[in-house]
Amino acid sequence: MRDNPISPTVDFTKDGAQHGHLRLPYSRNDSAWGSIPIPLSVIRNGNGPVALFTGAIHGDEYEGPLALTHLAQSLRPEQIAGTVIIIPFLNYPAFLAGTRVSPLDQVNMNRAFPGAPDGSPTQKIADYVQRSLLPMADLVLDFHSGGKTLDFLPFAASHVLDTAEHQARCRAARDAFNAPFSMEMREIDALGMYDEAAEALGKTFVTTELGGQGSATPGTVAIARKGARNLLIHSGIMDGQMEMAPSRTLTQPDDACFHFSPESGLIEFTRTLGDVVRQGDTLAQIWPTGHTGRAPLAIAAQRDGVLTARHHPGLVQAGDCIAVLAVETLT
Repeated sequence: MRDNPISPTVDFTKDGAQHGHLRLPYSRNDSAWGSIPIPLSVIRNGNGPVALFTGAIHGDEYEGPLALTHLAQSLRPEQIAGTVIIIPFLNYPAFLAGTRVSPLDQVNMNRAFPGAPDGSPTQKIADYVQRSLLPMADLVLDFHSGGKTLDFLPFAASHVLDTAEHQARCRAARDAFNAPFSMEMREIDALGMYDEAAEALGKTFVTTELGGQGSATPGTVAIARKGARNLLIHSGIMDGQMEMAPSRTLTQPDDACFHFSPESGLIEFTRTLGDVVRQGDTLAQIWPTGHTGRAPLAIAAQRDGVLTARHHPGLVQAGDCIAVLAVETLT
């Protein structure tokens, strides 16, 4: 396989705080020998565990970038034992454009793994993460939120995995993050995801969904910052006391948790995030926009559960995911 063209301006083996870039060559009309500089920080103090913290794999999700730029600015080498690699804007072109996918190639980075060293810009970044960054890491935290088209209850998530030991390790890290909700998450489409790339290498992996609607709130940013610090303490990289609060545990046992719109139209939600619903309850109504005088289409809950995600904004297209349920479990 070809070498990846991305080169770091930092030394991952050097002690201290380094703030630099991953330089991705990108020849274009206005810069024949141009490049894309992806900001990163490496904070290192001797041998020890390695944490890889990433945000903005989708460019319209902001809690991760806000938490990680703060961490990169404030974390000092003397506070840790080991290494913290921080990339606040992993999909940098998408982040600058405020879009879910990269404007350079229209590729969703979270469906691009393992990537390709000779592929499009997004595929090259994914390949570098896959072959250069993930092998270094013991702990991986990848921040997500709903972006411009979804809104979530704030949760940290792990997945059902092949071995009990690996699943327990990821679940313990998820619980240490200590979001208001802790999810055992089911994916609609896991092919090519960063999650699976990290988990296939046996890494302790935690992801999040923290709000959405294409913005961030003081509350969701505080959750993200606290969670990142908690994970550094949980992993042994940082000393200190984790800040813990009650967290409700959720799971997604089957595909009936996901609800898709059969028609385009104007959506009126009849339930609020966090509401407990029963099978058959109306979650939303889709009003036709091409005619007046017609009744809306009711979207019924396919199972009992807690409303954990909803579509945003008010217009939907046929096939859009409009509501997601989860089941609360007692721990």
